[in-house]
Amino acid sequence: MQKKTAHTARFVATETLCNLFQRRSSVKLLFDKNIKKYNLPPGERNLAMNLIYGVLRQRQFLDTILQKRSRTPLRKLHPFVHQALAVALYQIFFLDTIPHSAAVNEAVNSCKLRGVPKRLHGFVNGVLRETVRRKEREIPAEFSSTELDCQPIFNHPAWLVNRWVKAFGEEETARICRKNSAEPLLMLRTNSTRISRKDLCHHLDRHKISNQPGEFAPDAIILPDFHGSIQSIPGYEQGFFQVQNQAAQLATLLLGPFKVGGRYLDGCAGLGGKTSHIMQLGELCKLKIYAVEPEQHRLKKLLENQHRLFQQRTLSIYQGNLREFSAECAVQFDGILIDAPCSGTGVTGRHPDIRWNRTERDLLQYQEIQLELLELAQSLLKPGGVLVYSTCSLEHEENQDVISTFLAGHPEFTLTNCAEHLPETAHKFIRDNFFSPHPASTTDGFFAARMEQA
Repeated sequence: MQKKTAHTARFVATETLCNLFQRRSSVKLLFDKNIKKYNLPPGERNLAMNLIYGVLRQRQFLDTILQKRSRTPLRKLHPFVHQALAVALYQIFFLDTIPHSAAVNEAVNSCKLRGVPKRLHGFVNGVLRETVRRKEREIPAEFSSTELDCQPIFNHPAWLVNRWVKAFGEEETARICRKNSAEPLLMLRTNSTRISRKDLCHHLDRHKISNQPGEFAPDAIILPDFHGSIQSIPGYEQGFFQVQNQAAQLATLLLGPFKVGGRYLDGCAGLGGKTSHIMQLGELCKLKIYAVEPEQHRLKKLLENQHRLFQQRTLSIYQGNLREFSAECAVQFDGILIDAPCSGTGVTGRHPDIRWNRTERDLLQYQEIQLELLELAQSLLKPGGVLVYSTCSLEHEENQDVISTFLAGHPEFTLTNCAEHLPETAHKFIRDNFFSPHPASTTDGFFAARMEQA
C-alpha cells in the first residue's frame, strides 16, 4: 500500500477552516478528520491547531486587513485562497516567532498543493508581500486588534454583538469580545481526595511549571504559561487533577450541602467533569452517584477520568438520554444537576468555532430541550431535594427565561440564592440570585440556578 503524503500544518489548518465555513460542525471533529486524511505529522499538530483557533478568534480583524489589500470582495474569493490568506495574516500579525517569508511561502505552497488555479498563486503572493511591506508603516508596533481606522473590531458575528450590547451595554460587550479573542488560561481542579491544592502547587513548582491558586473556586489552580499536552502535566496519571474552568467548579458546589448516603444524579454528564467533582465533594458523605450520557465517545472519556481520579469508587452509569433513564429509573434523588446542552456563547473564547456556528434561531431550539430536561429531572427528585440547572451560555432565552418558565409551572420549587453556597470571593458573580459570570480573566461565561423542592 502506498504511504500517504504528509501535509503541512498550514495546509491542514486552511483546509479545516474551509470545511468549517462550508458547513456548521465542530472544529475539533473536522481537525481530527483532516489529521488522518492528510497524514499530518504529530510535530505539526500544535501549530495547526494554534493557527485554526487564532484565525477563528481574530476573524473580523484578519478579514478587515485582507479587504484593504484585495480589490476582490471577500465573498467572491476562492474559499481555500481566502482561508490560506487568513492563516498567513494571522502568522504575520500575531506569531512573532514565524518569519514573514515563511508565512507567505507556505500560503502559496498550500494553494499549489490544493490545486488552486495558477493565476491565484500570484494573487496570494502579492497580497501577502504587500501586507508585509505596509505593516510597519501603516500599523503601529503596539497595534490593537480590537480597533482599526477608529472602527471597533469585535471578532464576533453582528447578531451576537447586537444582543450583548442590548443586554450588557457597549463597554461590557467590548470587554467580553476582547477576552474571547485572547488565548484562554488553562485551569485545573485539584482532586482533593488525593492531594491538597497547596501540595499540588508545590508538586508543579518542583517540575518548574508556573502556577497560581484560583481566586474563586477553592480547588482551582491556574497554569498561566502552560501550552503542552494535558497528559504531560506532572500528576495527571496519579489522578491529582482534572482540567476544569473555575466557573464550572463553582456551579457544582450549588448541589450542596450533601446528605450522608444520599443519591445524586448528573443528568447530562458529557465528559464527566462535573460528575467527578460531585464524587470528589461527596467523598466523606458516601454518596451514591449516577451519571446519564447517551454518546459512546463521551462515556469512554468519562470512564477513563473516573478510573484515573477515583480507582476505588463506583459510579452508576446509564448510557442513554434522560428521558430513557427516567422511564426506567426506580429511585429518586436528593440532588440533580442538569448541565444542559446550550449555545455555548459563554465559552467562545475557549471554543471559538461556536461563535461562527451559531445563529439566533438556535436559542429557542435549545430552550425547548432545556425545559424538557428540567421537566424530566423534577420527576426524579425527592421532596425537599435540590435541582441545579446550568449552561455555558450568556443568553437569557437559555437561562433566566428557562428558569422563570419552569418555576411558573412548578410552584412547589423555590429559587434559592446561589451566594449562600459559594465562597465569598465568588459573590461578585451573583445577579438576581443566579450565578452568572461573564467571561473574565480566569472564568468562562456561565449561568446556574439552584432550586429546592418543597
